[in-house]
Amino acid sequence: MPHLKINRIHHIAIICSDFEVSKYFYTKVLGFEIIRETLREERGSYKLDLSLNGVYALELFSFPSPPVRITRPEATGLRHLAFEVDNVLDAIKYFSSHNIAAEPIRTDEMTGKKFTFIADPDQLPIEFYER
Repeated sequence: MPHLKINRIHHIAIICSDFEVSKYFYTKVLGFEIIRETLREERGSYKLDLSLNGVYALELFSFPSPPVRITRPEATGLRHLAFEVDNVLDAIKYFSSHNIAAEPIRTDEMTGKKFTFIADPDQLPIEFYER
């Protein structure tokens, strides 16, 4: 039987309701770098390729009238994105300076590590997990 070897996650794709708002959030607030921005006229949409620390990581898409996320976070599909940070409390202070509310700090029962959640402009939960 053939063997499948997955090397790594290549990228994560996110459909946003307001392209400019999400572009600002992911680049100016979270610090992703723009690799390429493409207008896809035939679809009436934009595609934004983003990197994190020099590694291709996210694609943001805009589409005309995308449906709203049904629930948070237990809808079928992507539950949340998670990013590693050195210090969760420092991350919360940073988000507070951008008027972004973070959930209270929790502790992972399995690892003892601290984590919190914020929401992107479309209410996609984003977790910040302490190293």
